[in-house]
Amino acid sequence: MNLLDANSVVSTLGLIGVLGIIFMETGLLIGLVFPGGEVVFLAGIAASASGAEILGDAKLSTPLLFLLAPVAAIVGGEVGYWFGKTYGRKFFDRPESRFFNQKMVATIEKWLLKYGPRKALVFGRFIPFARTLINPVCGVVQLERKVFSTWNAIGAIIWTQVAMGIGYFLGDALSGSGNYLIVGVTGLVVLVTLIPMVPEIFREWQTRKHHK
Repeated sequence: MNLLDANSVVSTLGLIGVLGIIFMETGLLIGLVFPGGEVVFLAGIAASASGAEILGDAKLSTPLLFLLAPVAAIVGGEVGYWFGKTYGRKFFDRPESRFFNQKMVATIEKWLLKYGPRKALVFGRFIPFARTLINPVCGVVQLERKVFSTWNAIGAIIWTQVAMGIGYFLGDALSGSGNYLIVGVTGLVVLVTLIPMVPEIFREWQTRKHHK
């Protein structure tokens, strides 16, 4: 069983594994290493009528998945906010690594200022590293608790229901297509989640170019 492999998480750990990954990715910095987006998408497939056929032994309860996944995401967000508010800036005082760097934090802070917490908390759910970092950053900058909790919940519900819903409705279409198609579609989902980052990356490149 490999926690860094979405298919392995869904097939081996089932609903508990899916909920655990969602919570850790949205509530703990260690969540940066987990494939939360792929797990949520594959969980939707596993909850479909063809889920067991496509993912082997994986077959998730549709009502429980769609009910509990947003709860795990909401609770994870609240935990991340609490850590950020409790420990402040030192929460991010850790060595640079393959999965974490201070530029990520700076990017999240810029998004909060530019788009406001409402848009940032909703759209941030669809961006891998933002799902993990935006919640503690909101705590660090002392975002009003009521505003955070409201839009954390809205973002969590939209993200989980949309991502799982896509997987669920694609489940029957993928029936009998084999793992290669699963990998391809999962890869496509990952690329789509990165689309919101493209304008920011382009602007950063333009700024550096003009400063040279």
